[in-house]
Amino acid sequence: MALRTAPDPLASTGPPRPGRADGARAALALIRTGPLLMLVAIVAVAAALSPFFLTTRNLGNVLAQSAVIAVLAIAQLLVIITRGIDLSVGSTVALAAVVGALVFEAVPSAALVVLAMLGTGLAVGTVNGVALVWGRLPHPFIVTLATLSIAHGLALWLAGGQPHRGMPQIIQLVGGESLGWLPYSTLLVAALALAVLLLTTRLVWGRWIYAVGGNPDAARRAAIPVNGVLVSVYVMSGLAAGIAAFITAGRLNAGSPTFGELAELDAIAAVVIGGASFLGGRGSVANALIGALMIGVIRNAMNLLNVDAFIQPIVIGAVILLAVELDVIRGSLERRFQVIRAVRA
Repeated sequence: MALRTAPDPLASTGPPRPGRADGARAALALIRTGPLLMLVAIVAVAAALSPFFLTTRNLGNVLAQSAVIAVLAIAQLLVIITRGIDLSVGSTVALAAVVGALVFEAVPSAALVVLAMLGTGLAVGTVNGVALVWGRLPHPFIVTLATLSIAHGLALWLAGGQPHRGMPQIIQLVGGESLGWLPYSTLLVAALALAVLLLTTRLVWGRWIYAVGGNPDAARRAAIPVNGVLVSVYVMSGLAAGIAAFITAGRLNAGSPTFGELAELDAIAAVVIGGASFLGGRGSVANALIGALMIGVIRNAMNLLNVDAFIQPIVIGAVILLAVELDVIRGSLERRFQVIRAVRA
């Protein structure tokens, strides 16, 4: 009698059905558009629940409220792509606004005030990058947590714990006024986003950022200046905080040590909602903007609906968890699609 052997579990069971690859590809494409679909769904729900949501006045408010988060998120994206994080941007916004207000009190020059704000942001960003790279500190979390505390303390000390009223007209115009219903700050955000998009897609520096985040060791072997790339993204993050201070101070016509509180968390949340990975090497400017706008829309809608202020952080947290779960599903589908494609080949 012939012996019957058990089937080898590792043996191929035949070519995969053509529909499997097509289904995986379709599901992956759907997940990749997840941030945009989530934003569209939230806007649709908000419009259905409140008749005031889609009015031009309210849409202008949403854009104005999202401007600071968007500016910080664009730069935070670059940091996160390189496997880093910048916790200091919120305190840097406060410090830059206070420095700008004090300069305006001493010398009422719009140019000097703008330079002071941007210079303060650049200084903090440079300290972060240099301390991380040449100070050989173990993780950017530690570096930027330290500068968060330092910048916050400096802002309180310089301001005497009090807001300082008064900003140049140009700062008030860009930060707080509108062209019709469209805030000028939105135009500034659009210009910054376009500049960063061109930097990351048209220059070799942009490819270096993704290479460093994807595999730092391989980037070094490929002669990419990893240290210079890391310093540059933290410098840009500091500069973005200076721009955010420009918008905030203009909107409120003041510089205050309380500006920017928890803004770093909003920026990180926007980047994560937009699908960027803390493992590095992935993320886009468009999705970071979508994440920032999503946070602004949710907060605006909850305000229109008179949702308790204590409930709002819970909703934002739930959205972040959903976005991260979508990213996990996306990664699983990408691996499955790669396996199917390899088997078919």
